Amino acid sequence: MVLNIKEVEHVAGLARLTLKPEEKKEMVARLSSILNYVDKLNELDTDKVEPLTHILPVNNVFREDKTEPGMDRELLMSSTDMKEDGQYKVPKIM
Repeated sequence: MVLNIKEVEHVAGLARLTLKPEEKKEMVARLSSILNYVDKLNELDTDKVEPLTHILPVNNVFREDKTEPGMDRELLMSSTDMKEDGQYKVPKIM
């Protein structure tokens, strides 16, 4: 597929790029080359290929939800002087 300068200007406008005239000519060649390369994918026979949602098999990786004892509150609270009613006291932000 060969692009023209108008199409390159349109793409540049969408990307909010300002191109000089010589850059536009270079981009016509580069973008046309990229599109020709991508167009080769149309030559592949994909009739018997199933669509994928992920390239690797993904299973449910969640562990069983069960309760476990937490750390000792008094031990945790002993690490600060700023505490009130069994909770950490933090400075007021607003």
